[in-house]
Amino acid sequence: MSSKQFVSEPRIRLVLLHRFSDIMVIPVSAMLTHGLIYKTWAMDSFLALSVAMSMVIALWLYPAIGLYRAWRGESTGKELLNASQAWTFNFLILAFLLYFTENADATRIEYFSVWFFAGLSGLLLVRSCVRAVLNRARRSGRNQTHVVIVGDNGLATSTINTVRDAEWAGYKVRGYFGEGVIQGEKRLGGFHEIDKYLEKAKDRVDQVWIAMPLSKEKEINQILEELRFATQDVRLIPGIEGFRLINNSVTQVADMPVINLQVSPMSGMNRLIKAIEDRTLAAFILLGISPIMIALAIGVKLSSPGPIFYRQERVSRSGKPFMMYKFRSMPVDTEKNGVQWGNAGAKATNKFGQFIRRTSLDELPQFLNVLFGDMSIVGPRPERTQFVNEFKHDIDGYMQKHMVKAGITGWAQVNGWRGDTDLSKRIECDLYYINNWSIWMDLKIMFMTFLKGFVNKNAK
Repeated sequence: MSSKQFVSEPRIRLVLLHRFSDIMVIPVSAMLTHGLIYKTWAMDSFLALSVAMSMVIALWLYPAIGLYRAWRGESTGKELLNASQAWTFNFLILAFLLYFTENADATRIEYFSVWFFAGLSGLLLVRSCVRAVLNRARRSGRNQTHVVIVGDNGLATSTINTVRDAEWAGYKVRGYFGEGVIQGEKRLGGFHEIDKYLEKAKDRVDQVWIAMPLSKEKEINQILEELRFATQDVRLIPGIEGFRLINNSVTQVADMPVINLQVSPMSGMNRLIKAIEDRTLAAFILLGISPIMIALAIGVKLSSPGPIFYRQERVSRSGKPFMMYKFRSMPVDTEKNGVQWGNAGAKATNKFGQFIRRTSLDELPQFLNVLFGDMSIVGPRPERTQFVNEFKHDIDGYMQKHMVKAGITGWAQVNGWRGDTDLSKRIECDLYYINNWSIWMDLKIMFMTFLKGFVNKNAK
């Protein structure tokens, strides 16, 4: 089937193709994995049941997680991230099935591990191929959504230019309504001629975009009155991209439409999921590293007099202080003249303290903070209270990082911004993490932390 034939089908067929291909990835990847691991295609009853259950879960989970919403105009990366989350959640359910039955032998654990990556790769490949075909078709003028712009100001002009530059998104501007002139774009009439135009061109226009700032409330209401008989989708582009926004969206509060400009992603179900992720992983990690922690505790005690743990007051979610644990790497009187930010390398330490600080092994007790609920495994690194009070006046957006719990590792750390590095860059990374948070991103950061190792010249 050619791309031209493919994209000329009704949109419902595209959705059906998406659903069919996504579901078929599951048995295909399962069989390929079975052939690789067991050298045969014939599955036993438990594995066959697992595949069937995964397909049933996908039929419910994928739509629920938003995998089949309209992705037109959004980046391929965002769609693939959503697909990764869907497959990961699907597989977590299967992992619980494996764990709570008596089927978790070594070969099946190996099978499920390989199947996870095979299924994930297959799903991302299918989604990428469909997106590539659509993007190519849209660039050539097919599978278009036809739009008219209402507005003649700078915002309307920038909207039109953005649509022109993003050919892959598949939006075609037919013209604009307004009293002014937009260079290079067709003027369809004044604000009071919208209704007449849409009545004549209703089959040639899919959406109406009102490109006006929120300060133009009176004009927007007049335009909406003009559009009262319109059957097209109507969207408002208020021009808020210049603001620093965190998880901005539109919601309902007491039956009132509300634009969220700054909202923590850790609320409702997300907060529960994050808590389960943190407590579960922290418990398993502490169990696994307990021999290492015992050895480090002995090393701290033998290397210098004083307590094993060093406790610092730090700031976490909602600006709440907590006591963060570390293995003590400095003599007990190091900070008797006051606390100074940064310059970790100049702080007095013994040789064992230098070793555990350089390798970040002094941070391991923070998994106890995670278990106690003070911290997350992944999140912005916490800072001391006195420095928070100082930095919040000097660094734009600094306090916004406290919209989530502080973490042992984070997006800033895996990108090299840790210790005595540029605070502004670290805050940029922290806010990017908050704005793009997902379980998949947490797992990615954990993997990158493990892959890059704990040794860092900026560790403190």
